[in-house]
Amino acid sequence: MKMIKKVTLSVGLVLAGSAIYAQNIEDAKKALDAEQYQKAASMLKSLVKAKSGDGENYFYLGQVYLAQDYPDSARAVFQQGVAADAKFALNYVGLGQSDLRANNAASAKTNFDKAIDLGKKDYNTFLEIGRAYIAQDKPDYKAALPILQKADELDAKDKDPRPFVALGDFYAKQRNNNEALGPYMRAEGMDEKQFRAKVQIGKMYKEARAWQESEAKLKEVVAADANYGPAYRELAELYLQWGNFGADAEKTKLALDNYRKYLDLTDKSFDSRLRYAQFLTYARDYATLGQEATALAGMIKADNPKLLVLNRLKGYSAYENKQYPEALKSMTDFFAQAKDTSRIVGQDYVYLGKAKLKSGDSTGIADVLRGVAKDTTVAESLEELADTFRVQKKYDKAAQMYATTVKYNPKGKNAVTNYFWVGAMRYLQSYTAQAAKQPVDRAMLVEGDSALARVNRVAPEFELAYIYRARIANMLDDKAAPKGLSAPIFEKFINLVTVEKPEKAAKNKAYLAEAYENLGDWYALSDKTKAVDYLKKALELNPNSNYATAKLQELQGPPAGAAKPKAPIKKK
Repeated sequence: MKMIKKVTLSVGLVLAGSAIYAQNIEDAKKALDAEQYQKAASMLKSLVKAKSGDGENYFYLGQVYLAQDYPDSARAVFQQGVAADAKFALNYVGLGQSDLRANNAASAKTNFDKAIDLGKKDYNTFLEIGRAYIAQDKPDYKAALPILQKADELDAKDKDPRPFVALGDFYAKQRNNNEALGPYMRAEGMDEKQFRAKVQIGKMYKEARAWQESEAKLKEVVAADANYGPAYRELAELYLQWGNFGADAEKTKLALDNYRKYLDLTDKSFDSRLRYAQFLTYARDYATLGQEATALAGMIKADNPKLLVLNRLKGYSAYENKQYPEALKSMTDFFAQAKDTSRIVGQDYVYLGKAKLKSGDSTGIADVLRGVAKDTTVAESLEELADTFRVQKKYDKAAQMYATTVKYNPKGKNAVTNYFWVGAMRYLQSYTAQAAKQPVDRAMLVEGDSALARVNRVAPEFELAYIYRARIANMLDDKAAPKGLSAPIFEKFINLVTVEKPEKAAKNKAYLAEAYENLGDWYALSDKTKAVDYLKKALELNPNSNYATAKLQELQGPPAGAAKPKAPIKKK
């Protein structure tokens, strides 16, 4: 069980703390709302000691522990609160909230009913019960709504904006921002210092990708209170998403700057730093992440459950920093410690698999595939493996991996390129087999042709797809009675880079020569004039082409004794 953390302070520090922190419950609530958990805990512990019979102090101290994910410590404080003042309803709410964290809904209901018996006329009782229902990992929205509505009803004169904030949270957690906006704006209108409502509005703008509106709302909070940490955290999240959306490195820098500001304002506790480390993952600042995760791991004992998250972060950062043995160790430790498999995400399997592969363990492929199957949003991780196989000229494996990537992520940003590589790899696989005088798998060629045909449809200006598709068509054509399957594809390529996009002709000079040669070879069977024209164009681009020279001489009348030209060289 998690125990309440003991804080040992010198007498001087205790006195300094007493002088700094005004000892009243409202200041403690403000610190809690501002996510200054150490400050709030220090103030509330002092209040508990000074007013041991006041149940409210225990309730909010318990809320601090819940916010830091110490439910056992919170439960102990709520029990002390009940012992100190058995008629104060909110500590029963706290016990019910702890029950919900322990997945004991029946016990939670008993404690909530006890709280209502004691505080049936106090809107705070219903407010905190409603908030408890939606604060869970799996919120009980059905139970929460009538309770929150009752809180609003009991606060008949709308003196307190918090019921409206809670109603806004109720809708926002369900991604129903249209319904959430009204309560948040109502709370904001009741109290200009209701910063959390403003921050939530800014967050909703961010989720709607209204970047500038979000920035303006969050900066409004910072202008009103430069020490309100949550506003900086949301600014950090905003700039990170904004930067990723527009590939803007400056926005990513702003994201990190604002998160560090948030960290500075929220006491730099272990938990705050852990959230910062997780943010570094999304910001892809793996160098800093490695340092932070290692430092945090050194601050806790080996049996601390939060070491699970740290092993994950250490594994991710080590891999990205090319420290592959360390990455494998951290990810292996992570999986050994992860008894609750619901906490394992697809990316975990991906990093384990990639670390294994870097150590030469081919079973890592299965881990990567398992990760993608669990979470298709990480399908782009397969591209790294596919690229590796492609560079190693393992064309069959590369094609399979690119095909799996588009299977799980058909609309990904690199989907068109991945379809192209499926086709190109299948061609190269077949070309290599043919060169080695091995059987060519026509089914693989058909798969490649289908992938490249898709590229032609969705990205008609992707010129190289026509080349590889035409090459595959040559391989699929009947050698004894050719049908010219590649001819219309090569003609489409030529039209694209010389007529539709003439600016592309220069960089495609070699491919144009290949297309002209192949068309010259095909039309030599039916239209010698057209064939001669194509072969001359091929020689203009590649004067050293032995095939075009010999074929042209054949069609125009070769010198006596000239050798019969060989077929066009198939390009690799």
